[in-house]
Amino acid sequence: MNQFHGFPARMEFTSIPNVFFSSLLPAIEDMAEIKTTLHVMAQLYRKKGYPRYVSYTELRGDAVLMGGLRGGEASPEEALRRGLGEAAGRGTLLHIRLERDGAAEDIYLLNDEPGRQALARIESGELKLAGGMSAITPPATGEPPPDIFTLYEQNIGILTPMISDQLRDAESSYPPDWVRDAIREAVYHGKRKWSYISAILERWATEGKTDGTHQRDLKKTDPDRYIKGKYGHMVQR
Repeated sequence: MNQFHGFPARMEFTSIPNVFFSSLLPAIEDMAEIKTTLHVMAQLYRKKGYPRYVSYTELRGDAVLMGGLRGGEASPEEALRRGLGEAAGRGTLLHIRLERDGAAEDIYLLNDEPGRQALARIESGELKLAGGMSAITPPATGEPPPDIFTLYEQNIGILTPMISDQLRDAESSYPPDWVRDAIREAVYHGKRKWSYISAILERWATEGKTDGTHQRDLKKTDPDRYIKGKYGHMVQR
């Protein structure tokens, strides 16, 4: 262990929300997630302008962060990806993949009100980021999207009778695209299991899906929309 010689007389400070210590830190078990989350918060705190975001490329180029992620079984790059994925999956960070000059770029925002509003504007095309980054538009194929059962079987695993029942239940409890998006989110984070997909859906139902559609807005349009079915107990009126 390298000996720390104490804080200097004059130094800079980084603001960390109190809720991080009361709600997030006790729930985080992976050291890569803790280190990555704190570094993202520190970088966002030092950012100027609107919106405040940090890219994967910036984080990968942070020598202090990458040095702190060495020493485990995974490479620093793998640990960084895992930490970011877990932070985004937990809801600490907002993640969106953008395009610049034909190449994809992952960016991350803090999941606070300014971050959620900025993400909604980026996804809608209303807000353009510096450097010509814009939201990736899926190619129009003219073919209907795969049903959730096919999507699950192709990307997650064997479709057992129990999983089929859970998928049907979820399909009747959530908007049409949510189950597909949750499956894709699970695949992106390497969590190919139904329990992870279910947790994503439950979190979106209670906290709002991070695509600019927030729970309070959904209540205005249809107060009963997300209180039906198995997961209704997760939603408060």
